[in-house]
Amino acid sequence: MRLDPTSLRLFVSVIEEGSIARAAESNFIAASAISKRISELEQVLSTPLLTRTNRGVVATEAGSALLKRSRDVLHQLDDIFRHMSEYSDGLRGSVRMVANISAISEFLPNQLRSFLDMYPQVQVHLEEKISSEVLRDVSESIADIGIVTNAPSDCQNLRIYPYKTDHLVLITPQGHPLAESKDIGFADTLEHDYVGLHTGSAINNQMFEAAAKLSRPLRLRIQVTNYEALYRMVESGLGIGLMPLNIAKPYLKARRIKAVNLQDEWMSRELHICIRDSDQLLDAARHLLNHLRTT
Repeated sequence: MRLDPTSLRLFVSVIEEGSIARAAESNFIAASAISKRISELEQVLSTPLLTRTNRGVVATEAGSALLKRSRDVLHQLDDIFRHMSEYSDGLRGSVRMVANISAISEFLPNQLRSFLDMYPQVQVHLEEKISSEVLRDVSESIADIGIVTNAPSDCQNLRIYPYKTDHLVLITPQGHPLAESKDIGFADTLEHDYVGLHTGSAINNQMFEAAAKLSRPLRLRIQVTNYEALYRMVESGLGIGLMPLNIAKPYLKARRIKAVNLQDEWMSRELHICIRDSDQLLDAARHLLNHLRTT
């Protein structure tokens, strides 16, 4: 075999960066050296792996197949080192984790703090992504553990565990026509402008699906990337929004916005943990999984 881990790492980096030049910069290596290694891979495998365009490079069909297998192999090599390091005193290792904005904002800060207090030599690499990307990253072994909202039932290669429950509330500016409302539903809000999260977020998807079932448009005036920005936009009178109650509570104490309970069943949401296979998790990831499920 003439495949080596360095060439595979550089190949994965080129695909992820979309450019040999950017991959060279991020890996502190000359672009010509990367091009040479890619050419050697193509010669060994007797097939083109990249298509070069004026915007960079994209994987061929063979390149896409190699990308997935390379990630698996490289993760296994990394896991060997992490696994052997766990034989030294104390639990060691690193855990790759992806989660949606609700899990990161509501539950993970306290849980990760208590976990890392118990295991200070463990590193947790946490990245925020929308739920569909979380499922993809765990499925493709890019991440060890993921947290999503309302995991679909057809996650064929993933194990799904219940995590937490949160409850959405409508937040409005002070003095808004809906600010003192009671016993209303989502349908009663659709004549007003909304402030939403970024495209693909679980809350946005739920709002669009609910509006579509009612055959009503959703007047999404502004989209933001986090709950703090959503609160600021609502506070300034640019629209109303949906937010988990636990996240809204500090803002409610400041008395600058109002929270209204909506009667729709989908306002209560289930968050789930997803992994590929618990038997494949190293000790650090397994300990974190158990911690997340029991605290």
